Amino acid sequence: MKPRLGVYKFTSCDGCQLALLNQGEDLLALIERVELVHFPEAGPNRPEAELDIALIEGSISTPQEAERIRAIRARSGHLVALGACATAGGIQALRNAAGSGSAWRAALYPQPEFIATADRSLPIAALVHVDLELHGCPIDGGQLLTALQQLLAGGRYRPSGDSVCGECKRAGHACVLVSGDEPCLGPVTRAGCGAVCPGQRRGCYGCFGPSAQANIASLKTVFAELGLTEAETGRRLAFITAEAFRTAEKKTHD
Repeated sequence: MKPRLGVYKFTSCDGCQLALLNQGEDLLALIERVELVHFPEAGPNRPEAELDIALIEGSISTPQEAERIRAIRARSGHLVALGACATAGGIQALRNAAGSGSAWRAALYPQPEFIATADRSLPIAALVHVDLELHGCPIDGGQLLTALQQLLAGGRYRPSGDSVCGECKRAGHACVLVSGDEPCLGPVTRAGCGAVCPGQRRGCYGCFGPSAQANIASLKTVFAELGLTEAETGRRLAFITAEAFRTAEKKTHD
């Protein structure tokens, strides 16, 4: 009997599901090894099915989503969180710094009493046990296929704890921070994207979240030397993975 695989969407943009679909023939080869029971983006729609592997895109932003993720966890052997929303709350988690939910709802919506949303946008691991987290906005589709292949073989995928800087060096990219004075979060961001932004001479914006030993305080000093104000640096860190960077920065001060 083939392992049963399901893909679920919560509060998100569908980008991580598209990253999986974009794997083309490699994805078709993987599908031959599993029974795809739920993936509305691609066709199958059996949301209540028992699963060996559940892939989860998106953060938990409503009470209904909290109930749904607990139900999926209860009937899944392995649960994999996909992307910045599922692993760190996503850009929608910026609302977490805005105080009480009633305050920001009243500021945004003319009739906030009709908006059924939680006060905070939370990563999947804040509510249920997660067996594996794959980061990024979107995820790297090849990394996901590799992780699934290892799970199907009875192994466990271990994402790199290195920073994007290592990927830049291996790819032969000139450092945009040193040679271009471009503010770049690569020194403190987890590897896995293939240094796609620095490869285009753009600064990394940290969508994979903080690396294992992120020295955010030192990077802030470098940004200040480039002329960025503290507020400008703060806005760069308070983006897609804001909560994760706040936690990492706190650890460097403790």
